[in-house]
Amino acid sequence: MNDMAANGRREFEVIVVGLGAMGAATLHQLAKRRSGVLGIDRFHPPHARGASHGDTRITREAVGEGPAYVPLVRRSHRLVADLERERGTSFLTRCGTVIIGSAADEGASSPSGPDFVGHSIATARAFGIEHEVLDAVELRRRYPQFKAIAAGDRGYFEPNAGFMKPEALVAAQLDGARRLGAEVLTGTTVQRIRQAGHGVLVETDAGTFEARRVVVAAGAWARTLLGEPYASLLTVTRQVVHWYGVDDPSPFRPEAMPVFMWFVSNGRGDYFAGFPVTDRAEGLKMITHDEGPDIDHEAVPPAGEAEAMAFYRRYVAPNLAGVGPDTIRSATCFYTSTPDGGFIIDRHPAMAGVMVVCACSGHGFKHSLGVGEAVAQTLLDGTSEIDLAPFRLSRF
Repeated sequence: MNDMAANGRREFEVIVVGLGAMGAATLHQLAKRRSGVLGIDRFHPPHARGASHGDTRITREAVGEGPAYVPLVRRSHRLVADLERERGTSFLTRCGTVIIGSAADEGASSPSGPDFVGHSIATARAFGIEHEVLDAVELRRRYPQFKAIAAGDRGYFEPNAGFMKPEALVAAQLDGARRLGAEVLTGTTVQRIRQAGHGVLVETDAGTFEARRVVVAAGAWARTLLGEPYASLLTVTRQVVHWYGVDDPSPFRPEAMPVFMWFVSNGRGDYFAGFPVTDRAEGLKMITHDEGPDIDHEAVPPAGEAEAMAFYRRYVAPNLAGVGPDTIRSATCFYTSTPDGGFIIDRHPAMAGVMVVCACSGHGFKHSLGVGEAVAQTLLDGTSEIDLAPFRLSRF
């Protein structure tokens, strides 16, 4: 399509609303298969106003969130490898990922329910994913940076896991989509999406566009754009990331330390995570998953020094050697979550031409390329190679 209709509206085969992790991947995969594709974002991605920024994102194949995600992340890794060959650059660093927990955490609440370490081990065994199970002695031997390994701790180590570069991947996929003929409209606010006969109208502050099908991957903005049941179903939480200075970067380089998730809760499911130092100026990146209140994502306050110090005292100082309290920088993002912490990848119940890809619940980036391909296959072929049934809206 992609021409001027009789009513003056631009027409497209598919419009993708929101060009973060999921939207950029979907647009790229659609552009590989079909002309007449448009992507729209209210900002200029890659940007720091959503949840697809912060330099690094954890990736691993034995995802503790459940077996339905394994095919998506495995496919994502293959698509990243394809993109690396095309671009001649690296988007995924395979420094390994270790998940540490104690016996107390076997009954704890965590991102996937009880015993996140145990879920990861079981998933790795079920899917034949290379891994090791490390006891406390081995954890201390390998990672002297972790000074608070207790006698009952154990670790799940996945050597081919590591971290992705979110901004670089979003930018590369948008550039790839443009090269394949997709149009990309940034700095444009979508005001309304509505079904109109066999098509869908996307009303923006730059005019109205029409498409046979629309993909909404707008993160927190999906609540406003989609209405019910999404407005009541989804919650948005503010997350804060900190980078701390290190005395000596050598023990924290990717060749010396993997990405880690460490449950330090004594049975409460509380954890923090860290990434290797890749640039001395950037320091050691540290995060946790804040279950804090639903927020107005349009008015997210910046991270403050007091928050950075509180995080340091709670997580960093007791557990890591060689990391100082000086904060190099902090950043905020927000997670859009469902009640069960899973994805929604499904058609809108009241708009047949709209497919919703949102609510990644804080663990979406590693799956995003696989999701984008599966969504493109669903829209253009009628089905996807990867089963998307576990992500249907009807489960709620």
